[in-house]
Amino acid sequence: MSVIASRVQPRELSLRALATGLLLGALLTPSNVYSGLKIGWSFNMSIIALLIGFALWRSLAAGFGLPRWSLLESNINQTTASSCASIVSGGLVAPIPAYTLLTGQQLDNLALMAWVFSVSFLGIWVAWYLRPSLIVESRLRFPEGMATLATLQQIYSHGAEAGRRLWVLGGAALLAAGAKLSDVFLWALPRWAPSAQFERLTFAVEPSLLLLGFGGIIGLRVGLSLLLGAVLAWGLLAPWLLAEGLVRLPSAAQGPQFAVLVEWLLWPGVSLMVCATLTALGLRLWRGRGASARGSLRLRRLAGLPACGLLLAVGLVVTLQVGLFGIDPWLALLSIPLALLLAVVAARVVGATGIPPIGAIGQLSQLGFGVLAPGQVPINLMSANTAGGAAGQCTDLLNDFKVGHVIGAAPQRQAVAQCLGILLGSVVGVLVYRVLIPDPQALLISAEWPAPAVATWKAVAEALTGGLGALASDIRWAMLAGASCGVLLGLLEGLLPERRLRWLPSSAALGLAFIIPASISLMMTCGALLAWSFASRWRSLGERFVIVAAAGLVAGESMAGVGASLWQLLGG
Repeated sequence: MSVIASRVQPRELSLRALATGLLLGALLTPSNVYSGLKIGWSFNMSIIALLIGFALWRSLAAGFGLPRWSLLESNINQTTASSCASIVSGGLVAPIPAYTLLTGQQLDNLALMAWVFSVSFLGIWVAWYLRPSLIVESRLRFPEGMATLATLQQIYSHGAEAGRRLWVLGGAALLAAGAKLSDVFLWALPRWAPSAQFERLTFAVEPSLLLLGFGGIIGLRVGLSLLLGAVLAWGLLAPWLLAEGLVRLPSAAQGPQFAVLVEWLLWPGVSLMVCATLTALGLRLWRGRGASARGSLRLRRLAGLPACGLLLAVGLVVTLQVGLFGIDPWLALLSIPLALLLAVVAARVVGATGIPPIGAIGQLSQLGFGVLAPGQVPINLMSANTAGGAAGQCTDLLNDFKVGHVIGAAPQRQAVAQCLGILLGSVVGVLVYRVLIPDPQALLISAEWPAPAVATWKAVAEALTGGLGALASDIRWAMLAGASCGVLLGLLEGLLPERRLRWLPSSAALGLAFIIPASISLMMTCGALLAWSFASRWRSLGERFVIVAAAGLVAGESMAGVGASLWQLLGG
């Protein structure tokens, strides 16, 4: 670590580093929009951007005698690209579509770009003021940031290794893109034609290399937790709901009945995630005698350019809430301290585990505004979007700050790169969303576009519009059961030593399996098992190439899916 930090290069916030990061971010943003609408998850694109930028500029430097592509330029490149691709945290794949589904209103492109930018811009400055406590003082690990750091250190120690990884990444991306575009499953996994009953419960083989790639990234523990959650939710609970008449299918219903069943199943799933997250966090803070909690919540003196950035972000997000959605200014202002509180919660969980509990954080913010302003859909969705979206963007950027802190990068320069990244990401993300989902009411929460995050935000807003008492008694009992399981898992996560946690189901994955089709959980579990099997058999190769290959599958199919959707739209 000290060796790397001592090799500080004079070039850092260079024009080529920013331009490369912006270009790669624009190419990778569609992947996160696509996957967010498909399965409700998005991924940090830092490693992909890091490898591509390194290979490109090392080749150009060797061929044309250009200045060396420095370690700090690589960091600016990946920071810019990852902040651009993380724009989905601003609400594009959750509260914004939910708002359209409930109100029938769609913002025009310019207004939507401004809104997404304002939420993400607030997240940058929240991350800035949390950085000293959560990274410099508490030294949380931030696993995603450490993975990027390890890759950065390795490629600057062994340049040839970066080339090999890039070939694996490109080959996997081409394979996934070809499979998507030709609609052919390219290896000998037999197609499974389920019975009508299994198909109705969303159990099927989903021939998606993207989902296998996601499984390879999340790891065996999370993959098996998804499988367990799918069996509990769609294999046991869903048939019981139908048999008892608690959920009634439309007459002559055929095919997967995801949209109908998820309206009930999401409640125990969300309750489990929220309660597990808050219980584990509270236990960690209590065991730390409150010192880390006080450090996390203590903001540095507001001064200089960061203070101007924070005040500008607050003014922008409050003004847009009032102007675009007619929200009361005081309620709009209340979203700012809530964003800070939720960012602390989310960031500490991400710093410790690498799993961002953004879905649960979003529902928690909805619950808060549901109590403060019951019956008001815009407040419940868009003020909560401000709090949850800023917290989500904050967690992604803290991973970048973690890398920069270790290698001795200037945080001010990283903040500039992040601001430019979200500016471009707002434009690209909104345009891609419009292409993929031209009619949200007709396309979303369907077998093609499950959009689990949209379904969750929509259902929570509907329930809280009528008050908590409007929920059916069976749903309230399910929420209590989910909350109880969440508290138990949270206690175990906070009390067990780290070496024992691998035997404990992931509460985030267990809850998520309740709100995505079982077919998606099954394929992701397959991906996790394949990656684990390969890494167990060939340890060295697995450590070097499994994550890179999985990331290539994700990027390849996502980009091909976006291209196919654009082609169909233009052809129509």
